[in-house]
Amino acid sequence: MMKIHWNYLTAIARKDLLEVRQNRAAWLPMLIVPLIFILVLPLATIFIPSAMGATSETLTQDADLEVFLANMPPSFKESLEGLEPVALMVKVMLGYFMAPMFLIFPIMFSTIIAAESFAGERERKTLEALLYTAASDLELFLGKVLAAMLPALGLSWGSFLLYTVVLNAAGYNLFGGLWFPLATWWPLIFWISPGLALLGTSATVLISAKTPTFMGAYQSSASLVIVVIGFLVGQATGVLYLSVGVGMIIGLGVWIIAAVLTGVAVGSFQRSRLLVQAAN
Repeated sequence: MMKIHWNYLTAIARKDLLEVRQNRAAWLPMLIVPLIFILVLPLATIFIPSAMGATSETLTQDADLEVFLANMPPSFKESLEGLEPVALMVKVMLGYFMAPMFLIFPIMFSTIIAAESFAGERERKTLEALLYTAASDLELFLGKVLAAMLPALGLSWGSFLLYTVVLNAAGYNLFGGLWFPLATWWPLIFWISPGLALLGTSATVLISAKTPTFMGAYQSSASLVIVVIGFLVGQATGVLYLSVGVGMIIGLGVWIIAAVLTGVAVGSFQRSRLLVQAAN
């Protein structure tokens, strides 16, 4: 079995993270998009209906929301019993309906950072020097994956923590206490999210090794967001509800796909091919 030199891995990861920090096109979306989901949407959802004196009729007129309420599992309905109209709408929208949107974060963060890997190196003309280091092909690949996956998870979990604080602080009077997170969020954040981060990272590192520019690699890998959109549409139409059990099953599928894709990516990673590309 090939010995892995962790000092090579960490050196590659640190270098990649430094380069991402210096690339505004890479880190700016990682600040703007989460702030919209974590601050703007929750505060608007909680305070605007209350300020406008919304009634239960006006709050449930949305067609998608009606379908969601009509088809939701009994366990979901039980958690809404006894709530005032505004509190019910807030819990449905921010506690259940918005949950799949948070799965965008691990994909977005990991693909942005990973797209900077080989594609960014090629743009800066630093790829050839990297390929002549003593690190093995496996160490190079894993170093790139580590540099993208760990920050993606850290940012995703940090976003979830901030979202929890905002929802509990803004909704404290509305609910009469702390009400978030709901049980359905735990598998999403700590089971599905890591699998999506690995899936996005491996796919993007593989794509960026063959794509000449950072934006090209990022745009190609951004199509993975379709997976999350599928979860959102499924829940909005009442076809799929991300309960704890469903979340665990989906997470298992994501991890299997991520593991297979990572194995394919490692097997197809060739330093000699990258050296030829870097020389051209």
